[in-house]
Amino acid sequence: MSRILVVEDDPELRRLLQRELSASGYEVVLAEDGETGVRMHASASPDMMILDWMLPGMDGLDVLKAVRYSATTPVLMLTARGEEVDRVIGLELGADDYLPKPFGIRELLARVRALIRRAEVVRTTILSDRENHSQPLSYGDLTLDPGAHSVSSGAEAVELSKTEFELLHLFLRNQGRAFSRAYLLETIWEVREVPGDRSVDNAILRLRRKLGTTGAAIETVWGVGYRLKKA
Repeated sequence: MSRILVVEDDPELRRLLQRELSASGYEVVLAEDGETGVRMHASASPDMMILDWMLPGMDGLDVLKAVRYSATTPVLMLTARGEEVDRVIGLELGADDYLPKPFGIRELLARVRALIRRAEVVRTTILSDRENHSQPLSYGDLTLDPGAHSVSSGAEAVELSKTEFELLHLFLRNQGRAFSRAYLLETIWEVREVPGDRSVDNAILRLRRKLGTTGAAIETVWGVGYRLKKA
């Protein structure tokens, strides 16, 4: 049973959401303001959050930013604000979807199901990409040995940090597959992407330099992220 945290200050709408979500088979946790929502998120570990934008005190965007520091929980924002710029701000800060008020309960339930299903697919893929793989891999004159945690180019050892090693290992296992920055952050760093974060770009830059001529095979996929060209 998926657990959903509803952060909504309107008591009538809060009761409606609790009733409809419970009837659809979800476990529902309620919070009536932003501060409580942040605390409940930390203690209840929900599978998804339905978050009202206009909350007293700590508003929905502040709640979203607080949650995104430590979690990748899917967030559906409810908003009475119709301006496109407002929706863009919410999405850029880490909301996964938004639903303007007033809304139909069937549409809300459909969006809830879609977000939970998408999160499960991503979670399964990430877990697969994080699995230990012991088979040595080669790419041209480059060799990576997971068991020895070593990389060599010809006869020379290549000294990589743990993050750089894991990035290279992921690329070698998935030659030709494009990875978004957000996906690499969740898989390697185990954190959610924050606007302006250059961790992935900086790590790729260092990895390319350390790999010498082979580093050029790590291609930038514009508008997406990075991939290792197939050998």
